[in-house]
Amino acid sequence: MEREELAGWLRLALTPGVGDGTARRLLAAFGLPDAVFAQSQAALTQVCSAAQAKALGVLPADFDAALSRTWQWLREADGAPMARAIVTLGDAAYPGDLLQTADPPLMLYVMGRPHQALAELAGHAIAIVGSRNPTPQGAVDARLFARSLAGSGLTVVSGLALGVDGAAHDGALDGAAPDMALATVAVVGTGLDRVYPARHRELAHRIAQRGLIVSEFPLGTPPLNQNFPKRNRLIAAMSRGTLVVEAALASGSLITARLAVEQGKEVFAIPGSIHSPQSRGCHALIRQGAKLVESVQDIFEELNPGAALPDGAAAIATDDDDDAEPQGLLAQMGHDPVSLDALGARTGKGAAELQVELLELELDGQVARLPGGLFQRMARG
Repeated sequence: MEREELAGWLRLALTPGVGDGTARRLLAAFGLPDAVFAQSQAALTQVCSAAQAKALGVLPADFDAALSRTWQWLREADGAPMARAIVTLGDAAYPGDLLQTADPPLMLYVMGRPHQALAELAGHAIAIVGSRNPTPQGAVDARLFARSLAGSGLTVVSGLALGVDGAAHDGALDGAAPDMALATVAVVGTGLDRVYPARHRELAHRIAQRGLIVSEFPLGTPPLNQNFPKRNRLIAAMSRGTLVVEAALASGSLITARLAVEQGKEVFAIPGSIHSPQSRGCHALIRQGAKLVESVQDIFEELNPGAALPDGAAAIATDDDDDAEPQGLLAQMGHDPVSLDALGARTGKGAAELQVELLELELDGQVARLPGGLFQRMARG
């Protein structure tokens, strides 16, 4: 992209009062952004309001600085292993499924692998979303499902948030073959010159090396609350289906699932304990028609009817699949979160003895300590 072309697209995107919808109508009527800005006020008011037409005649505040910052960001990638690009509505690499949605963004800022891979992403991608505060089991499930799905050749799309998103990206990077074009794609709610949350800086770097980080927001955009639900439509559109691992009833993950349904995509949900608030969103989705999944095979069969899961992608194992039944304290715990007092009543053991046993199981990864003094048995793949 040349600087003059970038200037036209950036000016259209940053003009106050002219949203993406109006900008798309202007582009449909007049062509590329340069042609839009060449129109008279009278011609523009045939497509947009008089106030919008007037705004189009004036450079946005701080436009020169924004253009210089964006141009420099693009140029910094020259010769670097991680490419940077801006994909516009007129670009052949623009994701086709996103183009068909009700509100495709004018520009996508992209960093990582060559951006041309975006064009066919939805044909072989699965979104994994869920709680920012998952249970330990939820985080494990997200990582294991992502690892197996990536091992089957599917790109894992998520939002780089804490919790399930981060676990999904990490699992995909772990499971994808070294030569896989895109192991994972992170769709973020800030400008690409920022990493949010900051603790995912190293994870973002790994994603950019083996996948893509994508944003519709201009450079310098801070983490604003309203931008995270907005980016969810991109996550849904860039995927063949969406897997919800854990979610409360008031959850951004349910927004992603709803958008996936509206776009004609599959929605999958992992069931959980009836006592866990983090399971209620998934249970609500299942009641509404989402497919209940217990293994990667459940997802793979839905997306690829009649096909077998590739040898390199292991199905998620649950305790019920183990040859040996759990013994001792694990058998007494069951699968739901349980308090020390409840375990004492079930086993007849004192608190001190139980604490020792629980600590041993926790160190072995078989039990997780939850907030509120609760413990939960962990299913492991």
